[in-house]
Amino acid sequence: MTTQHIETLIIGAGQAGLATGYQLKQLGREFVIVDGMARIGDNWRCHYDSLTLFTPARANGLDGLPFPGDPWHFPTKDEFAEYLELYAVSNDLPVRMQTRVERLSRSSDGRFTANLGSDEITCDNVVVATGTFGRTAKVPELASTIDPGIRQLHSSEYQRPDDLPDGPVLVVGASHSGLDIAYDVAAKHPTTLIGPERGNVPLEWGSGRFRRAFPVIEFMFNHVLTRRTPMGRKVMAKIRHHGAPQLRVKRQHLGERGVEWIADHVTGVVDGRPCLDDGRSFDVASIIWATGFRQTYDWIDLPVQVEDGWPVEYRGVVESIPGFYFCGLAFQYCFASGEVNGVSRDAEYLARRIADRTPAAAPAVA
Repeated sequence: MTTQHIETLIIGAGQAGLATGYQLKQLGREFVIVDGMARIGDNWRCHYDSLTLFTPARANGLDGLPFPGDPWHFPTKDEFAEYLELYAVSNDLPVRMQTRVERLSRSSDGRFTANLGSDEITCDNVVVATGTFGRTAKVPELASTIDPGIRQLHSSEYQRPDDLPDGPVLVVGASHSGLDIAYDVAAKHPTTLIGPERGNVPLEWGSGRFRRAFPVIEFMFNHVLTRRTPMGRKVMAKIRHHGAPQLRVKRQHLGERGVEWIADHVTGVVDGRPCLDDGRSFDVASIIWATGFRQTYDWIDLPVQVEDGWPVEYRGVVESIPGFYFCGLAFQYCFASGEVNGVSRDAEYLARRIADRTPAAAPAVA
């Protein structure tokens, strides 16, 4: 077994992990970023083909590299993946791909140990940057009792409408991914969307009115809807447990494609078909569960407190475990924490906390 010691280990090479690395580098700190995927940006490339970011390019750059091109263009998932690769290279960040942390523990001397199969890394600080809402798909237990002749997949598995068998499609879950996917699928299949509405930002995304309003939206998302304000804390609870309001795809867009949107919940199964409380069932060929993700920390052998499915932290700092941090969580500090334009501020805050805790500086390693 090969063992290496590093001051700070960052787990995850998405925008949060890379932004944290950049901020640590500005402070002259030693760190390394590890990720289990093959290529930087693969956590974006794996999503459905039609996915684009909800914010325009002007708000999608991390500190150290503006997003290239038209500032009002909404980047595709692949364009953003390429940007993340460019970001890592341009800022010479030490990233090790195909390096999955199988177990994270802590020894009696206060150091952390990350087991990487046959190798391990010891470190003074750890930043977990493994996803805004987690990476473990949430699917209701009743899915296991649905007729096996109906194709079922989670939103994380959906790619394009042509991959689905002929026939009607039921999309369950009406947050961002559910709305996007229902709109996408309806181009080729009769589609029904099930899920309560989560509110509506009354702007046509990308319109001239949107452009005029966007600076105000950015200000609200970054400085008003924060964990320090009563309004922010109320929105935080909704975002973390129910998802964001309608932004780009709205009820009228779904109606234009013939999507039937039923603001209800799937609560049971009748004769192998999903049904609502009122007994209405759906004879469909496919079901897409856009029911979100959950945070799983079974690989972390540390006393991480979890409440309502979320780690107990403030601005990513876990006070009960000195040296242990999160970056990239939904509403880590504000609404914008779950978007690219809020990640750099969160990362800078953590980098300064890490530097204050471990004052001896050293250069980053490759």
